[in-house]
Amino acid sequence: MPATRTRPPKVADERTQLLGWYDLQRGICRLKAEGLTDDQAHRALLPTSPLMTVAGIVSHLAWAEDLWFREVLLGEPGLARGFEPGAPDDAEFRVEGVPLATLLEEYDAACARSDAAIAGRSLDDTGSTVLHAVGEASLRWMLHHMLEETARHAGHLDLLREMLDGEVGYY
Repeated sequence: MPATRTRPPKVADERTQLLGWYDLQRGICRLKAEGLTDDQAHRALLPTSPLMTVAGIVSHLAWAEDLWFREVLLGEPGLARGFEPGAPDDAEFRVEGVPLATLLEEYDAACARSDAAIAGRSLDDTGSTVLHAVGEASLRWMLHHMLEETARHAGHLDLLREMLDGEVGYY
């Protein structure tokens, strides 16, 4: 499902609700990044967390999509930033000089790859253990985890956006 800014139906089945809430959080993350300049998107606002930028979070979210739905679910190598051989810890957050528009395109591409991996699979299907022992997790668990991960970072983006230009709003 593409990112949306609407809530899922209140009486839908479990899969529709789960994917609907997940896509809403994806849409909120995009909303919080849209309209910022590259300088704003790369500005570190928290002295104790210099990698916590809008650009870094968007890149991290693309990485997390590939981690869970390519590497863990499919057993295939991730394609997003940070999966390069020998990449340092938190490499996906280190995006100095990469335009925000590029990072948003990469996030959209990672979400599309995830959606393709999820499609046609049962929520009870488990991942591959080829690359990660956690592959025993069910798709349901992975989706709940990524919903939590994306929503947490949507909150970070909400605060960073307000600090950058005063923009507020849920969706």
